[in-house]
Amino acid sequence: MSGTSSNVQPSPAIRKIIPIVPKPAAGDAESLYEAQAKIYPRAVTGRFALVRWSFVWLTQLVFYGLPWLTWSTEAGQRQAVLFDLASRRFYLFGDVLYPQDFIYLTGLLVISALSLFLFTAVAGRLWCGFSCPQTVYTEMFLWIERRVEGDRNARIKLDASPMSWRKLGRKAAKHFLWLALAIWTGFTFVGYFTPIRGLWGEAFTLSFGPWEWFWVNFYGLATYGNAGFLREQVCKYMCPYARFQSAMFDKDTLIVSYDAARGEPRGPRSRKADPGTLALGSCVSCNLCVQVCPTGIDIRNGLQYECIGCAGCVDVCNSVMDRMNYPRGLIRFTTQHAMAKRWSRSQSVRHVLRPRVLVYGTILLSLCFAFAWSLAVRTPLKVDVVRDRAGLARIVAGGRLENVYRLQIMNATEQQQRYRMEVEGLPGLTLASEAEVVVGAAESRWVAVRLQIPYGSAAPGSHQIHFEVKSLADHAEVKEKAAFLVPR
Repeated sequence: MSGTSSNVQPSPAIRKIIPIVPKPAAGDAESLYEAQAKIYPRAVTGRFALVRWSFVWLTQLVFYGLPWLTWSTEAGQRQAVLFDLASRRFYLFGDVLYPQDFIYLTGLLVISALSLFLFTAVAGRLWCGFSCPQTVYTEMFLWIERRVEGDRNARIKLDASPMSWRKLGRKAAKHFLWLALAIWTGFTFVGYFTPIRGLWGEAFTLSFGPWEWFWVNFYGLATYGNAGFLREQVCKYMCPYARFQSAMFDKDTLIVSYDAARGEPRGPRSRKADPGTLALGSCVSCNLCVQVCPTGIDIRNGLQYECIGCAGCVDVCNSVMDRMNYPRGLIRFTTQHAMAKRWSRSQSVRHVLRPRVLVYGTILLSLCFAFAWSLAVRTPLKVDVVRDRAGLARIVAGGRLENVYRLQIMNATEQQQRYRMEVEGLPGLTLASEAEVVVGAAESRWVAVRLQIPYGSAAPGSHQIHFEVKSLADHAEVKEKAAFLVPR
């Protein structure tokens, strides 16, 4: 038999099983395997760059500084913010939270998600452009890169040059500073879960535990890789927010936009030339908006999911308009409706404050108020009731029926507390064990509790009762239900 010819077409039955996919064109095939071009963002100054760097300073002062703050208690000084996973206590300034307070974390996550929806509905990817950790650390790493290797043109020239001692020295210095910042970031992160002052002392003797070693290096290397190498690819390919943001946009959302009606047709010209006589728009084709973009897009092509709303292109375009003596705003934050209908700023603001935004804002304010109120009135006492598994019920001296329980009493204050226990729910129900217990500051204690009733005073079965635990120092009080079993 001869070999199968490449011109033979599969039968219709085969086509049903194996779909025939057309072969991509040569250009398409090449683009699938094309190496990712490195982006060299150009430094930019302006109003939005100042705002972005203000957020960099604010967020990093909080992140790096918060673990070093101390809080005074009766027992002495402690770390103001510490998530002590080993003892299952979370210290937030004057509050001590337990795993039973998980509802507060849930509330905080709900508030964060709704805030993201609100900001996106109002002004697109504000979070991405100004406050996202990926953006913040990329800005910091780029700042180091510019100080060591120079701005955009100098970096391009350095990378294109052959290897030399000068190039090797600059690259080594840059990566050393990157690694130092990344490891310090990982150290600070671990300092939220292990007391950072003790961790600092262990750093000099390299006596970290395995848990600390792993997370310092893992978080540090993740920062080094994401902010130093991946950069815009995290925003474009790894971040889910870029994919579903379009579902939260509408034509009244403020986005970074290019005014094509004013800018086209674009073309270079001298400063003294009148664009009207040249039949050109305001865009001078300088391409600086592309050079400053951290994701490498051309905003003149319209809204793209890669745009993180950092407004670098707005700043650099305004500087070019100033040099050309043209009005600012060729690239600006505006809405699609405002651009199409040529609305004024006041008209745009009125449409931005639309019902959707007002509903988001009202719900968010309500949740924030409820969250703050619940924290303010929170009872600094937790009680869990567990039945003793050794026996369900027993007859004791004096002809009384006894049930045994174990109570976990958690003191969520920074002072030692004395608590009184009381019970109710059945006729003749009494507490046969100690009625008072002392629990240390921010500690929990298991207490064995014996309850008794006169034999025959209650019908066989399970009867609901209530434990009431009161603090003798303040008005903290918790009531928990349990079951008293009467055998047949």
